Amino acid sequence: MLDLLKWRTHPDKITGCLSKIKEIDGSEIVKFLQDTLDTLFGILDENSQKYGSKVFDSLVHIINLLQDSKFHHFKPVMDTYIESHFAGALAYRDLIKVLKWYVDRITEAERQEHIQEVLKAQEYIFKYIVQSRRLFSLATGGQNEEEFRCCIQELLMSVRFFLSQESKGSGALSQSQAVFLSSFPAVYSELLKLFDVREVANLVQDTLGSLPTIVHVDDSLQAVKLQCIGKTVESQLYTNPDSRYILLPVVLHHLHMHLQEQKDLIMCARILSNVFCLIKKNSSEIDVIVASLLDILLRTILEITSRPQPSGSAMRLQFQDVTGEFVACLLSLLRQMTDRHYQQLLDSFNTKEELRDFLLQIFTVFRILIRPEMFPKDWTVMRLVANNVIITTVLYLSDALRKNFLNENFDYKIWDSYFYLAVIFINQLCLQLEMFTPSKKKKVLEKYGDMRVTMGCEIFSMWQNLGEHKLHFIPALIGPFLEVTLIPQPDLRNVMIPIFHDMMDWEQRRSGNFKQVEAKLIDKLDSLMSEGKGDETYRELFNSILLKKIERETWRESGVSLIATVTRLMERLLDYRDCMKMGEVDGKKIGCTVSLLNFYKTELNKEEMYIRYIHKLYDLHLKAQNFTEAAYTLLLYDELLEWSDRPLREFLTYPMQTEWQRKEHLHLAIIQNFDRGKCWENGIILCRKIAEQYESYYDYRNLSKMRMMEASLYDKIMDQQRLEPEFFRVGFYGKKFPFFLRNKEFVCRGHDYERLEAFQQRMLNEFPHAIAMQHANQPDETIFQAEAQYLQIYAVTPIPESQEVLQREGVPDNIKSFYKVNHIWKFRYDRPFHKGTKDKENEFKSLWVERTSLYLVQSLPGISRWFEVEKREVVEMSPLENAIEVLENKNQQLKTLISQCQTRQMQNINPLTMCLNGVIDAAVNGGVSRYQEAFFVKEYILSHPEDGEKIARLRELMLEQAQILEFGLAVHEKFVPQDMRPLHKKLVDQFFVMKSSLGIQEFSACIQASPVHFPNGSPRVCRNSAPASMSPDGTRVIPRRSPLSYPAVNRYSSSSLSSQASAEVSNITGQSESSDEVFNMQPSPSTSSLSSTHSASPNVTSSAPSSARASPLLSDKHKHSRENSCLSPRERPCSAIYPTAVEPSQRLLFNHIGEGALPRSDPNLSAPEKGGYQASLFISPQGSVQSFTPSPVEYHSPGLISNSPVLSGSYSSGISSLSRCSTSETSGFENQVNEQSAPGPSYSGPEEPGRKESKTPPPYSVYERTLRRPVPLPHSLSIPVTAEPPALPPKPLAARPGHLENGTRRTEPGPRPRPLPRKVSQL
Repeated sequence: MLDLLKWRTHPDKITGCLSKIKEIDGSEIVKFLQDTLDTLFGILDENSQKYGSKVFDSLVHIINLLQDSKFHHFKPVMDTYIESHFAGALAYRDLIKVLKWYVDRITEAERQEHIQEVLKAQEYIFKYIVQSRRLFSLATGGQNEEEFRCCIQELLMSVRFFLSQESKGSGALSQSQAVFLSSFPAVYSELLKLFDVREVANLVQDTLGSLPTIVHVDDSLQAVKLQCIGKTVESQLYTNPDSRYILLPVVLHHLHMHLQEQKDLIMCARILSNVFCLIKKNSSEIDVIVASLLDILLRTILEITSRPQPSGSAMRLQFQDVTGEFVACLLSLLRQMTDRHYQQLLDSFNTKEELRDFLLQIFTVFRILIRPEMFPKDWTVMRLVANNVIITTVLYLSDALRKNFLNENFDYKIWDSYFYLAVIFINQLCLQLEMFTPSKKKKVLEKYGDMRVTMGCEIFSMWQNLGEHKLHFIPALIGPFLEVTLIPQPDLRNVMIPIFHDMMDWEQRRSGNFKQVEAKLIDKLDSLMSEGKGDETYRELFNSILLKKIERETWRESGVSLIATVTRLMERLLDYRDCMKMGEVDGKKIGCTVSLLNFYKTELNKEEMYIRYIHKLYDLHLKAQNFTEAAYTLLLYDELLEWSDRPLREFLTYPMQTEWQRKEHLHLAIIQNFDRGKCWENGIILCRKIAEQYESYYDYRNLSKMRMMEASLYDKIMDQQRLEPEFFRVGFYGKKFPFFLRNKEFVCRGHDYERLEAFQQRMLNEFPHAIAMQHANQPDETIFQAEAQYLQIYAVTPIPESQEVLQREGVPDNIKSFYKVNHIWKFRYDRPFHKGTKDKENEFKSLWVERTSLYLVQSLPGISRWFEVEKREVVEMSPLENAIEVLENKNQQLKTLISQCQTRQMQNINPLTMCLNGVIDAAVNGGVSRYQEAFFVKEYILSHPEDGEKIARLRELMLEQAQILEFGLAVHEKFVPQDMRPLHKKLVDQFFVMKSSLGIQEFSACIQASPVHFPNGSPRVCRNSAPASMSPDGTRVIPRRSPLSYPAVNRYSSSSLSSQASAEVSNITGQSESSDEVFNMQPSPSTSSLSSTHSASPNVTSSAPSSARASPLLSDKHKHSRENSCLSPRERPCSAIYPTAVEPSQRLLFNHIGEGALPRSDPNLSAPEKGGYQASLFISPQGSVQSFTPSPVEYHSPGLISNSPVLSGSYSSGISSLSRCSTSETSGFENQVNEQSAPGPSYSGPEEPGRKESKTPPPYSVYERTLRRPVPLPHSLSIPVTAEPPALPPKPLAARPGHLENGTRRTEPGPRPRPLPRKVSQL
């Protein structure tokens, strides 16, 4: 080192010292850095020819020494030296010369290490060159300037030649090129100190342009080359507009190459970002970028977004960043393009194929940019900018679309891409201004306007240009356009909805109908509205716009039908959506789903949608624990399947399976739900059906299980208690109700233990804004059209269809109870009123009943707890008909209670005690005398000659009641506990008073005493389930079928059996003693006889009162009228009046009314119809009463049996006398059984032949009214229909011969008819 520094002292050692400088420790060199550099340049000035190369190498070594991180902080020392201490004014010549010599040797040299060291140091070499030249120019005044330029040019020419060479074999050349490129951008700033910007830019452009274009070169070189481009763009040289315009083409050229290969995208994105940061609008650079980069930029974005994202978080972040930068660059470019740029772009395509590819590409990229995940959620401004750029570009490109791809050049793919882009553009969440705050919405509108409307207008314009090519997009575009119209923007809707009219028109031209349009509209409406789109305003606008558009069309009628169908569907879908927003499952949700389900089935016939909503309804029922309704619902899907091996695809929650397997699965699920809902009779039917299938496949294992399941259901019927539900009529009035409820009335099946008050409260909770109506009258038009909600609720009575199982003897009540409240189509509600002048002494002379019968669209229970009323009938019952019905119902109640007592179905005897007390005590206190005063007087008979048969019927019922009471007291005496014996004695005593009031002193004197038939076979009971019942004294009684037997049409809640034998019942006759039963003598399900004292909620209407068959002794509040009718069944007076002692002239009538003359009537016939079966009554002008003319089919007893000892005792011996039954009476029973054992007519009237021929359906069958409604019940639960209606079998004990000669009796006993065996096919 000392020898080198003292080179002038030892000139002979210079060569050795320069050669050994590389061996000197770097720390020694940097210590004496300035002295060392002065020494080197001093030697160079002394003898450049001899030492030039050695000095250059030593200088390169020192420069590269500072590149080491260990000595990196000495770089500022060298920079300071160059600027302040360097004095080699002539050094630039030798430095350029040696550097050029090295560059020229690169391509030929085998070892490139030293040359790469030289290239690595070029930054500081150029600094010395530039500083040396500046010093020389200062010293000489700028001499040899041209020479210097030429030297630099020659040097860079050598560089360009070296860079243009391709690596052959080894990669040494590539490494040398990479080393040069990595440090070349640092030279720009030095050259700018001596040359003009343009000159430097040209030099750099030429140098970078010489890089090889072959893309198969070493990847490392490609990366370095791109880094060199990046440094160039970031350099001071590129910031100057003049130099930038020169450099931009070569930069874009290399970018294009890299993007085309999809390599180094991160660096490319960085370069592009820097390029666009410096571009100004209307600059000529935009033309260059558009021509060079737009196409490849679009392809790059497509490529990036279609790649699967890397799994690593760091790589994923980079990937996302790159996408964002490319997108930002594209938006920046498009944003700065003007009309001229777009025109130049479109003109640059040589063929339509190129233009087509470009348009498809850019439309696809725009769809990608619209994706929600493209930008972070809170980047609203960026999204708005992007959308503004997109819609501006689309408006320019749509002209090219119209000019180049219509008529004979029509291209479906590009038009479809255009419409699809427009639709998703409008549907973007960030453009839905309705969700913005008012201030934010205002700012967006001020800056960008409503871009949805702009794009909608463009869609309409482009659609109109399609002409006959519109057919290519029908029905494909119906769904997307429908989605656009559902956006709540009025202008957009007004623009887009008319397109549907155009679609209907073109479809009509093509195929003569628009079924495709209808089908697509319906399919899309369901999915779109369930997503929350659409509103009531849209429904109205859709309807009005399209109806106006089709006014002049030839296909107007079918068009109106389509619009009406779609509008109705919207109504139901909107209701469904609104209901589903509620929390808990309630009647609204279920009712709305039923409405929609039926609409898809009946009006649209969309089976898949129908099945989907079946399962939605099924889930709702399960959630609400409506298991019976859930079973009926699933049965709808079961009916669509057959027992076949057809394979079914996977659907909803069902796996891929055969049709047989799915139907089996459904059957088992339905049986399970029927079981949980205690609807075991229906479960039995399905058990039998699936058992038949198991048997046909010899699957005895499953067959055994199914038979055991069926047996368990029979056991449950007999052993478990079932509550009879209440039924309520609900009217929904006013425009504020959903469409499926608006201005309609329904009958609802209540929950277990749910009475009227609870139901009323539940309905008010479901409709909190509803107003409860306080009357039961039909509302007027003002209520219908009111902008409010009105609820009208009252209890109704189910009327079972005439079924033989309800009339059959010996069938237990827990079997019959099923048929009283299941498969009910008809319900009844009575309202009493006075017609004409009200008689204050006897109000029953003018008391009429308005009877309203409601017929449902489907029977209850079914797929819902409520069904709409399809038809209502209103009839008025006269006071006489009213009285007849009162007695009929009370007699039936007595029979039922006596039967239950005999078969020990009662826990205690209180209900029978109270019923007997109510009837007997009321009659003694003047009860039925009111009927005698009203209907048996001469004035009434003369003024109403047409009521003769009805008056006779009323008398018969009075006598029948006496017979029932006689037997009832005998049964009561047997079971009455000791502490109630005094009450029993009182009842017996009062019974004789009642007989006296009826003019019956002894039965032998007026009528053949026959035991009364009871509904449960009393005193003979069910043959299978209970031992034979005995008469009160223990003797076996075998009764004949009394012609007074009527089917049990009344239902009594369990609460009717409560004990409240109070003085209140003493004035209540003819009807249940309940203080809350419906007046029509078919007690409401909501009755709680003799126990309920609470009334209905004051703000909700309830069941209208029954006729006030009350004694005049009742207070005025129980006297009903039209104006003041008590609606709650618990507020209704329940009374009936019995006549007092009969006038002697009237007693004559009884002597002519034998038991055979009593009517054999159908309980479901109205009173006038029943009256048709009775004898006529004739009154002489003098007032004498003529005897009845017997009916030709009635039987008159030729003889009378002996007096009944039960009723022949004195008052004091009443109890003991009631405990005996004479042998003659018992034998009389048996004889009568023998008399009736032969088949004979058991009913009089025109319906008799049909009844006799009908077959008896099994007691657990599910009935279907096939005449009135085609689809009342699920097919799976229906009975196979025969050619003729099934006839009822002859009643075993009721048949008697029509005529007997000479008053003789038939003594040949006939065999007792046995019930027909049930067949599985009947189920």
